[in-house]
Amino acid sequence: MSSISFAGAHTALVTPFKDDALDEAALTALIEAQVQGGISGIIPVGTTGESPTLSHEEHRRVIEIAVKVVAKRVLVIAGTGSNATSEAVELTIEAEKLGADAALLVAPYYNKPSPEGLYRHFKKVADSVNIPIVLYSIPGRCGIEIPVSVVTRLAADCSNVVAIKEAGGKVERVQELRAALPESFQILSGDDALTLPFMLAGGVGVISVASNVIPAEVEELVQSFLRGNLAKAEEIHNRYAELFRDLFIEPNPVPVKTALAAKGICRDDVRLPLCEMTKSNKEILMKTLKESSII
Repeated sequence: MSSISFAGAHTALVTPFKDDALDEAALTALIEAQVQGGISGIIPVGTTGESPTLSHEEHRRVIEIAVKVVAKRVLVIAGTGSNATSEAVELTIEAEKLGADAALLVAPYYNKPSPEGLYRHFKKVADSVNIPIVLYSIPGRCGIEIPVSVVTRLAADCSNVVAIKEAGGKVERVQELRAALPESFQILSGDDALTLPFMLAGGVGVISVASNVIPAEVEELVQSFLRGNLAKAEEIHNRYAELFRDLFIEPNPVPVKTALAAKGICRDDVRLPLCEMTKSNKEILMKTLKESSII
């Protein structure tokens, strides 16, 4: 396993649908737009990609298309998490076979494992593959946080557990992780609105929802910070602060798919139990997209 730098912006891709089926043409176009926008990496079939409502065959196909279209131009970090360890192992092995550069593993949701259970879950997945593993802590969706102590144990015991997507919304948590982990362990923001504060606390980039819509701008924000140009990074952050907020005015990825549809990139179709935005919220989002010169 070669070491990978995750410094940069990585897009948590939506999965385009057309009449409830995977829209492969729109997915291909979306991925190519990301590469042309200069993004550092893409994450197919994460939660933004509606992974809970994809069949295993669709899950596999989205990763396959991503790897093929990207053709090694940017990183492909496949979402392979599950609340069943056996399924997470199976999905991660499949992603490695398909040529993904790394895997993103969300904490098991709903069944609320203990810290020891979490450690064993991630270790079993990590031991099953050679590709790098990015842990994903998002307590608002999973009901649990991956404790700092578990992250440090995994980093020590598994050479391929090399990064975490942190979406708990607390700068102090990033500071705790940074202090407890080796310098080589990479921390990524899981929230567009917190990218800058998280990078100031020791993060190296973001796994972004907004970059589906504005890949070049989110990448420029991160790279400006990494080059030491904080003023430029702050300017971009402030310019899109309302967009970062309004993309979460309803459950993700409903607003970002609505924004992509407004740009003509894909339809705004989502699968139940998700549904279209309310009229009032859609009006708020459209106003922000126009004021930000996105549409």
